[in-house]
Amino acid sequence: MALPISASTALLGVLGDPVRHSLSPAMHNAALAALGLDWIYLALPTPAAELAAVVRALEALDCRGLNVTLPHKQAVATLCADLSPLAARVGAVNTLVRRQAGGWLGTNTDVEGFLAPLRQDGHAWQGSRAVVLGCGGSARAVVAGLVDLGCGAIAVVGRQPASLERFVGGCRAWAPQLCTHPWERLGELLPACQLLVNTTPVGMASPADPGAARACPLDAPDLAALPQECWVYDLIYTPRPSRLLRAAEPRGCRTIDGLEMLVQQGAAALRLWSGITDVPVEAMRAAAERQLAAA
Repeated sequence: MALPISASTALLGVLGDPVRHSLSPAMHNAALAALGLDWIYLALPTPAAELAAVVRALEALDCRGLNVTLPHKQAVATLCADLSPLAARVGAVNTLVRRQAGGWLGTNTDVEGFLAPLRQDGHAWQGSRAVVLGCGGSARAVVAGLVDLGCGAIAVVGRQPASLERFVGGCRAWAPQLCTHPWERLGELLPACQLLVNTTPVGMASPADPGAARACPLDAPDLAALPQECWVYDLIYTPRPSRLLRAAEPRGCRTIDGLEMLVQQGAAALRLWSGITDVPVEAMRAAAERQLAAA
């Protein structure tokens, strides 16, 4: 049971724009109640122009920790007193942790969240071939995770040549197995693919576009090219399952959506903020699922 809010209640939160749709308050407040911590976690809408002021103000208010979501994961790095090696490598920060010396440590728990469901059954990924759809900020965390898994070949596919060039330039030093390809070459890559990861928003439900959830990042010929033993991982979790996962399942592909990544990155952040190793992941997952079902 959650503790009543009092004068001693401490603050956690997530910064983003927009952020009112976030599942993080539901899952973190469930975890805080289970742990008996007198903390509360809030969604804090933060326009880009106000990001620096908000981050400084929350430090002054003794906020215990923050998550950071779109569109601030890169910009917030410049406001940190220090970056973890992983955040510096990925070029994105999704978690701010208070430093004893003052200021924020910027780190990235998205990589740990992405990896969690891939490691659950002990599958051997060493030397495997992965294809990543999209070359935005989420794709950098995904590629970092794939490098940690030991994938032998990582192909990133995108529609904008300039974006692909910037992407590979930012990852070349730590991901030598990475190659980028124009979207037109996707069909050539899929027959040998063992893990397909969608980091694009194609297929994500949108109140502004009722038809958005019916979209699929793969067309019919590309879906037909997927090997039956391929794993298909879509970072989208609204709708659940996404159109991509619904299309991949009948082919015999093993499918994963992005909800577990969200839960596991949140659990990793809570460990950093609280110093508690055994956080209630099951309570966080259940709260996120209830929030999704009620939406």
